[in-house]
Amino acid sequence: MDFVKFQRLVEERPGFRTMENPTASGEYFSDSCGDMYNIFLKVGPGAVIEDISYFTTGCGFGTATCSLVTQIAQGKTLEEAEAISEQEVMDALGGYPEKKRDYPGRTLEALKIAIADYRAKVASGEVPDYGTMPAAPRVAPVPVSAAPAPADDDGKLLIKLH
Repeated sequence: MDFVKFQRLVEERPGFRTMENPTASGEYFSDSCGDMYNIFLKVGPGAVIEDISYFTTGCGFGTATCSLVTQIAQGKTLEEAEAISEQEVMDALGGYPEKKRDYPGRTLEALKIAIADYRAKVASGEVPDYGTMPAAPRVAPVPVSAAPAPADDDGKLLIKLH
């Protein structure tokens, strides 16, 4: 397990937020430990996940796993997101301890419930069927170049870490 990555995911919690006006959401409650996972989706043309976030009452492993799943699913179609495997999530963290290997399945279940919620809303006419709309071309993310750090008056370079 990549403990440094795990620690960063727990501290920074990327994707941890309730979403205003989501297209769909899915909640999964784990009766084995009492954790709750809620995934929020904004679906766009081509049934692409344009935005995804989560809320959880879970521990560090629940938080880290939800963050990983939101990062993996962002920009995928609903079908691609449904195909995310537990192994893919485990690999993204460099493995899980034996007693924590059920966390990817829990989080992926919440994602699948959110996708089912979207499909139910399409069927009822509550939201448009974005899958029938042409998707915008996918563009690979462009790396952001770092701006040079300001120099102190004495000519030394100051690098601030947080």
